[in-house]
Amino acid sequence: VEGKQYVVEVDAGGEITHYEQAQVNNGAQTHQQTKAEPITSPLAGNIWKVLVTPGAEVQAGDVLLILEAMKMETQIVADRAGHISTVMVKPGDAVQVGEPLVSIQ
Repeated sequence: VEGKQYVVEVDAGGEITHYEQAQVNNGAQTHQQTKAEPITSPLAGNIWKVLVTPGAEVQAGDVLLILEAMKMETQIVADRAGHISTVMVKPGDAVQVGEPLVSIQ
């Protein structure tokens, strides 16, 4: 845009979830050392509670959200330490297997 490069993340619904100006080094675009990777839903169900917000620091094993499926609550936990870059769901959302829920950077 206007001669500047941006890194943009878009969710499955086409909404922009995160953007930032790309860092340019000697004319070549470089990405941050750690790329945001999504935590995906292991099963179909409804989001019952979201326990994190963008920017929150998490450790491996921290509970990120609670998913309700077949009248059972399933804790979705961080598989690695990092910062929450995006939260792609809210309480009440229906999700499918493999759908991105949050991104950790």
